[in-house]
Amino acid sequence: MREIDILCVGEVLVDFIGHQTGELINNTRDYHRYLGGSPANVAMNSARLGLKSAMVATVGNDGFGEYIFERLSGVGVNTNYIKIIGNKPTSVVFVSKTDSTPDFIPFRKADSHILEDQISTDLLLKTNIYHTTCFALSKNPAQTTILNKAEEAFNLGCKLSIDVNYAKKLWQSQEEALEVIKLYCKFNPLVKVSEDDMLRLFEEKLPHDEIFSFFHSEGVDTVCLTLGSNGVKLSQKDKEIIQLPAIQIDVVQDATGAGDAFWSGFLFAYIKEKPIEKCLEVALQLAALKLQNVGRLPDNINILSELL
Repeated sequence: MREIDILCVGEVLVDFIGHQTGELINNTRDYHRYLGGSPANVAMNSARLGLKSAMVATVGNDGFGEYIFERLSGVGVNTNYIKIIGNKPTSVVFVSKTDSTPDFIPFRKADSHILEDQISTDLLLKTNIYHTTCFALSKNPAQTTILNKAEEAFNLGCKLSIDVNYAKKLWQSQEEALEVIKLYCKFNPLVKVSEDDMLRLFEEKLPHDEIFSFFHSEGVDTVCLTLGSNGVKLSQKDKEIIQLPAIQIDVVQDATGAGDAFWSGFLFAYIKEKPIEKCLEVALQLAALKLQNVGRLPDNINILSELL
C-alpha cells in the first residue's frame, strides 16, 4: 500500500481573478485573490475528496507564501515538500473571469525553483500517482527536476499523470514544448488535454483522431480530450473511443480551474479502481460543480466520494 495517493509536482500560485465577467484583463478593474496553480488545485480537490495528497512546490518567504501554506494545509494537503526561498517572491498570475479559456498574465519567480532534493526516492516509493503540468515543465530548474524524477517514479512503479495545459507565453519555443512533452510521454502517463491546449500547441485545429494518434505514438495508452460544453472523448490504445456529453449548466460562473476539477475527479475514481467510463462520469460531475462556483469548489464535494 502506497500512503500518498497523488503527489502533485509543480506550480502553486496566487491567482488574482477578475471581478468583471467577460472582460479581458485590459478592461478588468478589480481582482479577487484565490489559491492557484493547476497541480495545487488537483492536490486540494483530491484532499477534499478524501484522498491523501502531497504537494511538491516552491514559494517565496512572503505573505503570499504563508497564504498558500494556510490554504493547502487547511484542507489536509501534505505541505512537507514545499520549499520556501528567500531570494524570490511567490509567483502570481492575473486571470480574466470568463466562461471559456481565460486570458492571463503570469509573474513567475519562485514557482520554477523545484529541485531534486525535494523529491526523495523514499517519497516516490510511497506514491501512487505522480502528477504534473505543462506549466510546471516550461521553465528550469523545475523542468529538469520533474523529468528526472518522473523517470525514477516510473521505474519505482508509480503511475504518471500530466495536464498538457500548454500556453505559448510560458515557453521559449513550441519546439521545446513538444520535445519536453514527448520526453514525459515515454513514461506512459495518463494524459489530459483540452481542444484549446491542442490548438495552441499545434497551431492548427487537428482532428481528434490525429491528437490521439500523436500521444499514442509517443507511448501513451490513455488520452483524455476535454471538449468544453461538448463533453469529453477518451482514447485508449487499440480500443474504441469513449465519448460522453457535458453536464448542462444554466449559468457558468467561472471557468478557471474547471479542467483541474475534471482531472481531480478522474484521478480520484481511477485510484478507486473504477471502470474508465465511471472515471469520466465523476470527472464531468466535478467540472460542472466548478463551473458554477468562482474560485474554489464548494465545500460539499466530499459528497461525490460517496457516489462511487
